[in-house]
Amino acid sequence: MKELIAIQTELKAPKNQYNSFGKYKYRNCEDILEALKPFLLKYQCTLILEDEVKELAGILFIECTVSIQKEMEGRAVTAQAGIDTNRKGMDLAQSFRTSSSYARKRALEGLFLLDDTKDPDATNDHSPKVATVVKPKPTDEQFAFIVKYLNGTDAQQKQAKEAITKYEFTQDQKDTLDGLI
Repeated sequence: MKELIAIQTELKAPKNQYNSFGKYKYRNCEDILEALKPFLLKYQCTLILEDEVKELAGILFIECTVSIQKEMEGRAVTAQAGIDTNRKGMDLAQSFRTSSSYARKRALEGLFLLDDTKDPDATNDHSPKVATVVKPKPTDEQFAFIVKYLNGTDAQQKQAKEAITKYEFTQDQKDTLDGLI
């Protein structure tokens, strides 16, 4: 799609937002959309953002698909963001909106090649310097769900493989998964 290539080449979405706590600049979904609108008009393309709430192994997440279309031709990119329904200082609607905005931002960055190594997710240093990531162990039900989906459709297999990265498994569970992957 030549219009997408042109937009990817021309689009600039500077990081005009500032996080005073983490002391870094960033761009949000709205910044990208605002920078994108003139190019959609120029190349007569349509942009569609679709959110879907999903659950995998007990984890709620938003999956956003961003599609660009011109006449009968188009391309799409999908991104996900987890939903923390117990986030301090946010009600349920705010928690979903935050995850939606993040997933949309990531999908837009992927489609229009905006991601770079200066992103705050890669460089932010306001978290503790010594941090250990502890993955939860799946419940028996969650593990059974993953095994079932590994034997399912391509879409289910993809979801199961994404869930695998979120858990720490026992050796027996690892052996079971190794036989399925």
